[in-house]
Amino acid sequence: MESKDIQHPKDNGAQVHDTSGSDSEAIKPEYSSHGAHDFQTVPPESDDNANIYSQGGKNFRTLKRWDTIFILFANQIGLGILSLPSTLKTLGIIPGLIALIGIGVLSWYTAYELLQFYRLHPQVVNGVEMTRFVGGSWLEGVAGVMMMIQVIFVAASAIVTLSIALNTISDHATCTVVFIFVAVAACYLLCIPRTTKFVSHLGIPNAVSVLAASILVMISLGIKGPREVTDLDEWDRDIQIVGSPSFRDGLNACLKITFAYAANLSFVGYMAEMVDPIKDFKFCLGFLESSCILLYSAFAIIFYCLGAEYTTSPILGATSVTPARVAYGVVLPAIYSTGLAYGHIGAKYIFVNVMRWTGSLHEVTSNTVKSWATWVLSVTSFWIIVFILSNAIPVFDSILSITSATTISWFTYGFSAVFWFNMNWHCLFRDWKKICLTLLNAFLIAMSLFMNAAGLWASITELLDIFASDDSTIRGVFSCGSNAQF
Repeated sequence: MESKDIQHPKDNGAQVHDTSGSDSEAIKPEYSSHGAHDFQTVPPESDDNANIYSQGGKNFRTLKRWDTIFILFANQIGLGILSLPSTLKTLGIIPGLIALIGIGVLSWYTAYELLQFYRLHPQVVNGVEMTRFVGGSWLEGVAGVMMMIQVIFVAASAIVTLSIALNTISDHATCTVVFIFVAVAACYLLCIPRTTKFVSHLGIPNAVSVLAASILVMISLGIKGPREVTDLDEWDRDIQIVGSPSFRDGLNACLKITFAYAANLSFVGYMAEMVDPIKDFKFCLGFLESSCILLYSAFAIIFYCLGAEYTTSPILGATSVTPARVAYGVVLPAIYSTGLAYGHIGAKYIFVNVMRWTGSLHEVTSNTVKSWATWVLSVTSFWIIVFILSNAIPVFDSILSITSATTISWFTYGFSAVFWFNMNWHCLFRDWKKICLTLLNAFLIAMSLFMNAAGLWASITELLDIFASDDSTIRGVFSCGSNAQF
């Protein structure tokens, strides 16, 4: 995720790149055809396709099609899936499924737009660098700040979930602030090494851990039912086909769904490390998004039907105490690795930019006092911010919704639409198809702005209501009360 100096492509001046038609029509003046493939591609060995990962003594562009698919799955399936059954409880099965599928399809389309823009600028290594081609260094700076906000929020959501798990497993043995401190300290210590090689191998165990914990809860709910149910045979499930939520509750449910599809931020980084991303990434993306839409829909329906009116978020707390504690124990590695991975990304981004601002970029990989001091200060400052944020928003649902409302909306939808307008600015109304795409992308930008405004209002007021509720043990920021579900 580090911000790198961009090498601008050849002849990238006044050409108009129409991406509305088939992929084979795009960029004919610049790139040669790749036969029957959908995309006009730059051959992997071409200088136009080079980025910093293919320069120097070692080529880091080693990801092939199935390598990328596994990484994408590991990155997409995480904490967000645990909140999906509760969205059906709020919206009802039919509206909830429409939201799950609709938001998933929009995320799929905007990720495809990233690929369209990437094939014009294959030398970039992350989504933040893409913004320089649209708005120059100032927009890249704004996007960099937004990226850091998202990374901090996602790391904080992992810390909050760790505190919930520790409170649940230990029966609230100590103050929640202490549990948050323990979780932050553990992530902080493992972020101290400047090269955390094993972080890249945590993705698959992360996804497996989440799914294994969910299966344990599913079995428990199927056999014993939710913890509030004393007699499973006499329990009459209250399942809403069409819910009647308030505007705020409905919007918060959609924000939680958005969080589950929030991996778009990392897609460009994976393209940059693929052997031939322009040829292979479209297949990888289609496989990922179609599978996730099916998995999320099935997961949400199964758990909502098992938990009915007692469905919780995260779903691990819906079952009785012992299975819930076991499930939280199983999911601990996934939660911890999420915090660790995002913590290293955030600290590395701070580190590289500080070294650039101080004119010491050549010392980034050196074992000098200055580079190590800057690195330790970067890691320390990052986790101090995460500690403060985790104590300010110690509620699982609220931190997911606020994260979606602040920056995820832009990195998943808004920026992709901006890139599309940049590629198609001179032919927005050429034909009916172009008009439809223009309206769709304008809608995506408007939706991002709406999620910023209304989404933040909905998520923050919900958090304040939780603080004020007589039933809540969390009475405000830096609260010692338990944030566990029982």
